[in-house]
Amino acid sequence: MMFERNSIFVGIVFLSILLCSNSALAASYTVGDASGWKFNVAGWENGKNFKAGDTLVFKYNPGSHNVVVVDKSSYDSCSVPSNAKTFTSGNDQITLAKGPNYLICGFPGHCGNGMKIAANAA
Repeated sequence: MMFERNSIFVGIVFLSILLCSNSALAASYTVGDASGWKFNVAGWENGKNFKAGDTLVFKYNPGSHNVVVVDKSSYDSCSVPSNAKTFTSGNDQITLAKGPNYLICGFPGHCGNGMKIAANAA
């Protein structure tokens, strides 16, 4: 009976460590690196191996830019749907969902000038 309780306890501890280590493996990326979220940042995401749960950090001057989560159609057309989630802090942290993640600047003309990224997370 005592051995059985110890085995259950060890199993619970092991599972807890496993679950916690998954989030510890998440990476954080500053979009645009030292330059930040700015014009012509499109393509910055190319060659990066994002995983679901990774965080993208968008650094920019609030009031001059924002970050809008959009679908592929809105990404391609640089349009902002009325119900889109918009970030405006200048230090936004967005957790990637599995699959494609489309993000643009919603200020007029900014997306068309390369303020957009498409990050695909495995």
